[in-house]
Amino acid sequence: MLFNSWSFAVFLPLVWVLQYAGRRAGWQIAVLTVASFVFYGWGNPGLVPLLAASTFINGLCAQQLLTPGMPATRRHVALLLGLGFNLGALGFYKYAGLIAGLFLPSEWTDALKQSIPLPIGISFYTFQGISLVMEAWWAGAAGIAGLTAPVTLRECGWFHAKVWFFKAFFPQLVAGPIVKAREFLHQIGPKRPADVDWNGALRKLVLGFFLKMVVADNLKEATAAIRFPEFTEMPRLNLLALLYAFSFQILADFGGYSLIAQGLAKLFGYELPLNFDFPYLSRSVTEFWRRWHISLSSWLRQYLYIPLGGNRQGEARTYLNLFLVMFLGGLWHGAAWSYAIWGGAHGLLLAGERLVFRQNKVREEAGWTWLGAFRAFAVFNVVSLLWLLFKLPNIHDVVAYMRCLVGNPLQPQPQSLYIIAVFSLPVVAWHLWAASAPARARWRPALNWRAETALYSAMLWLTLFNSGSAGDFIYFQF
Repeated sequence: MLFNSWSFAVFLPLVWVLQYAGRRAGWQIAVLTVASFVFYGWGNPGLVPLLAASTFINGLCAQQLLTPGMPATRRHVALLLGLGFNLGALGFYKYAGLIAGLFLPSEWTDALKQSIPLPIGISFYTFQGISLVMEAWWAGAAGIAGLTAPVTLRECGWFHAKVWFFKAFFPQLVAGPIVKAREFLHQIGPKRPADVDWNGALRKLVLGFFLKMVVADNLKEATAAIRFPEFTEMPRLNLLALLYAFSFQILADFGGYSLIAQGLAKLFGYELPLNFDFPYLSRSVTEFWRRWHISLSSWLRQYLYIPLGGNRQGEARTYLNLFLVMFLGGLWHGAAWSYAIWGGAHGLLLAGERLVFRQNKVREEAGWTWLGAFRAFAVFNVVSLLWLLFKLPNIHDVVAYMRCLVGNPLQPQPQSLYIIAVFSLPVVAWHLWAASAPARARWRPALNWRAETALYSAMLWLTLFNSGSAGDFIYFQF
């Protein structure tokens, strides 16, 4: 079920009323869990058994790992079972075709890819499962905040009810943010409508739907031209504008989804972690990854980078770890070598920045200077260029695009540039609004309130009357 669909417009208020119809936490999370499985299986009920199996196995493994006095051997078995199932399911459904392509003829590989469907959101909910298992492994008998080993049969039921709710909560189920067990489980409890942060929820929903339906869905029509051989006939200026347009589109689409997910969670009394923090203001690639898809970056750091040794085993090992983590993070996005190259390129940039910054003792600037603005523009261009690997998974097409970007005639096609400029402007303005926060802090509160009210009213009006053609969220494919 899509957030930007009429079926969801009926689904949401119905679930909200049903949740708050009961005051007990058991009733509320039961309603939300059932609703989440309905949400997930709405278009394809065949996907539900895999999510249910994943939730059941992760819950059993977590229970074993949290049980006091559990022998070390059984704890290791539970850990390996949990990790093995999550990684095995992800590997089979997402990477079987890629791995088979290394050993089998192309026609066999194509047949294999067609026979194995890619379940929506599998990359997200398997990472949540790994988070639950790893947190339980580290916590042991001490328990995770909000989740301890059950003793009685009733406690056992409540334990697994919370695990099923954590894994299935529909706002973040199919495209994040990736919620860690310690960030969510302690929030589970009875909720009241009076405690809902209506102002925060509505602001995130209005901004999120505006970014998706007005910005991303309209830019989608323009960036459809980034396909071979259509782009080979386009002038250089339009090719450059299309790169920027796709960069703004992917932020508006995925950032919009994350904001909607946060707003929906607030309506039900829950907080999801921040996922985007104005990433195109970044003055280094390192800063970019502290601002872009924050839940994935922090997940990779906690469950992959640090276990690999982080920066504790010398500089050479640190550079290798940065590259490996980003290479695997690239593959997480999709079963194609273009994603691996994209991740590897970011890994090399992170390692290179670390080397240069350490040797030259470069410090990040607290405020904005002309040099900082130039660095932000340079980082934006590098990031936008690498997004081309998302839009054109075929490496030969990427090379062809780069050649056209350098060698095609310069004279522009004004109509395409106008559309790109109009629907890219909100993302630019959004970032400039954030960058101007220190200056706006000196405004009178009433002036701030009026300005923000006018902006949100305009976004709501544009969402209702100037939306693009509805489409899936980009990150559904991951």
